[in-house]
Amino acid sequence: MGSSVVTVGPRLAVALVALTVLAVAAGRASGLGQDRPILVAALRATLQLGAVSAVLLAVVESLVLSLAFVLLMVAVASITAAGRVTGLTVRAPGAVSRVLRTALPIVGGAAPVVALVLGSGTVPLVGTAVIPVAGIIIGGAMTATSLAGRRLRDELTGRRGEVEAALALGFLRRDAVLLVGRPVAGTALVPALDQTRTVGLVTLPGAFVGVLLGGGTPLQAGAAQLLVLIGLLAAEVLAVWAVTELVARGALLDAVGG
Repeated sequence: MGSSVVTVGPRLAVALVALTVLAVAAGRASGLGQDRPILVAALRATLQLGAVSAVLLAVVESLVLSLAFVLLMVAVASITAAGRVTGLTVRAPGAVSRVLRTALPIVGGAAPVVALVLGSGTVPLVGTAVIPVAGIIIGGAMTATSLAGRRLRDELTGRRGEVEAALALGFLRRDAVLLVGRPVAGTALVPALDQTRTVGLVTLPGAFVGVLLGGGTPLQAGAAQLLVLIGLLAAEVLAVWAVTELVARGALLDAVGG
């Protein structure tokens, strides 16, 4: 395989098409109704990764351009999470406000972790290192924000009576919402916790494999993966905490009638 985990060519195209067909067919046959979203996601991923790969050839050579690309990641992550949390599209009124508010937990989760990683000197301050590390951490914060926010919205909608009862008993709004929502928000951390607990026993994640394929030793690969996993845990805990507080204080869902 050389230095690459896959061989780019006709066989890769055939494999990707076959995997997409399998996923779409399963989405339809299962009755989950996810066949079209799966197809759209696969097509978007293909186009976006192709475009990003071309852009990164130039971007990674400049630290300033690399940081600009990281800001673009934050913007896209915020737009995506805002839709998941509120259930509204970017075409709905108040989109800018929703996206900016949703960006708070993503940035609040990712920024301290990226700053600590870069500030410690464990990752060099160059585009080829900053973009992948920041992308992984921002992606984790986005996922945690989306999961926690959506579960909070569903829980508070289904248990609105309990929140109102707590308010009637004299609870502050924040405390009433947290009483109902905090336990379910914490479940957003389950994927990250499971991945960290089972690393090396169930899977060898991307950072580990990437370092090995790049010529690093197993020890270096393990250290890189540990840095990523612990960093993701920190970022996701901060993101879940922040989005929970935003919802509890009426700064996010109430702004859209949630």
